[in-house]
Amino acid sequence: MPNLQDELRSYIVENYLFGQDDGFRNGDSFWELGLMDSTGVLELISYVEEKYAISLESSEIIPANLDSIEKLARFVSRKIEDSSAGPEIAPAMDTPGASQ
Repeated sequence: MPNLQDELRSYIVENYLFGQDDGFRNGDSFWELGLMDSTGVLELISYVEEKYAISLESSEIIPANLDSIEKLARFVSRKIEDSSAGPEIAPAMDTPGASQ
């Protein structure tokens, strides 16, 4: 079974490098290599959200999370862990004046 970095690498190589995996490393910056423009980032976000059943907030769409396979894998891994923990449920509060 492929690990997360392998899955993401496969997607990036196929969709952004047109299958040419010549010396591309998991720590290489997508921006510095000119692999992605704004449309490419939107496609990457869509892929990650669908593939891993996570939602990205606009505040999370930053190079620290998305600019290399290594950064993306760490970020997606955290998001998966957070989503599997489930939402926090606030304790029920008594409503003043409500009959019990």
